[in-house]
Amino acid sequence: MSNPRDRIGASKGNLDTPCLVIDLDLLERNIRTMQEHLTSFGKKLRPHAKTHKCSIIARKQMEAGAMGICVAKVSEAEVLVKAGLRGVLITSPVVTDQKIIRLMECLFRDPDLMVVVDNPTNARMLNEAARKQGSRLSVLVDLDPGMGRTGVPFREGLALGQWIESLPGLRLRGIQCYAGHAQHIVSFEERREFSWGWMKQAAEVFRQFQAHKLPAEIFTGSGTGTSEIDCRVPEVTDLQVGSYTLMDTEYLHIGSSDDPRKFEKFPPSMTLLTTVISTNRREFFTVDAGLKALYHHGPGPSVKQPEGLEMRYDWAGDEHGKIFLADSGKKFEIGQVLELVVSHCDPTVNLFDFFYVTRKGMVVDVWPIDLRGKCQ
Repeated sequence: MSNPRDRIGASKGNLDTPCLVIDLDLLERNIRTMQEHLTSFGKKLRPHAKTHKCSIIARKQMEAGAMGICVAKVSEAEVLVKAGLRGVLITSPVVTDQKIIRLMECLFRDPDLMVVVDNPTNARMLNEAARKQGSRLSVLVDLDPGMGRTGVPFREGLALGQWIESLPGLRLRGIQCYAGHAQHIVSFEERREFSWGWMKQAAEVFRQFQAHKLPAEIFTGSGTGTSEIDCRVPEVTDLQVGSYTLMDTEYLHIGSSDDPRKFEKFPPSMTLLTTVISTNRREFFTVDAGLKALYHHGPGPSVKQPEGLEMRYDWAGDEHGKIFLADSGKKFEIGQVLELVVSHCDPTVNLFDFFYVTRKGMVVDVWPIDLRGKCQ
């Protein structure tokens, strides 16, 4: 098997497929655009690495001004902490004995590590583990914005905060409220009203913390789809945006403050290359990227290259996809490479080992997706 780094210097059109490609100019632009946007509103950036699952990209975000990095799982935190990144926030509760042991190992390396809590029993477990290690673990109260996934109801937030504040092994820092169900509402106006409705309730809990002299340094949440909206909530301190780095068709199909039909502030920096492997059917041709290369979620992938043709991708099993052409008279040759914008970047990235990084169509580097498969 050849070393992927042997392809440095090659044209991306000569890469073996399916593979993920990052346009470095677009990635750096997206990182810079989001950082500047939040800075203009006096907010901090705490981007989520569950999108790109790559410690190199996380480091680039930190170097551009991010105050820390979010992850969803302890195993993701382990990779980032071992890579030397600090200020990691685990945005999902850590509750089992084995994971708490691993969490404490991360805390030893990164004293600024934080985790969310939505249960008094979990808070007690974390407190006991931190005290046993002689450490103090920073925690946020996780609030439920009506998703029913994790988080306490708003009415219980203050009581949980007071309980955490009484535990010597924990250091209360504030709250988290992430309205994931707001991110892909197509109408910008509807998304704004929906997100504000939840974030303003969370802001009231934040003010309760302040009124009862509880630590209220952090009010974190939000995502790419509401990044134009939640930055206008005064109490919000930082945003956990993630998909803005790579982007996908799911986000490109929602409206923005600039255009009610599409969201183009962050162009897709990541694409997937796939090869035509069969042209025997008149109504479609077959490519080598199926469910094992393109996660099936939301709107389908869109064909970025070649341009000027109306084409539609559809999944055709684990290993294959179909490309339908509006112009039935147009033919493709086997071996031709197509470039797709994926439907949902986060789980698609998790299917690959590395990114080919390009500038002006030429491979300039290869970055390992070193958080891949880290779901514990």
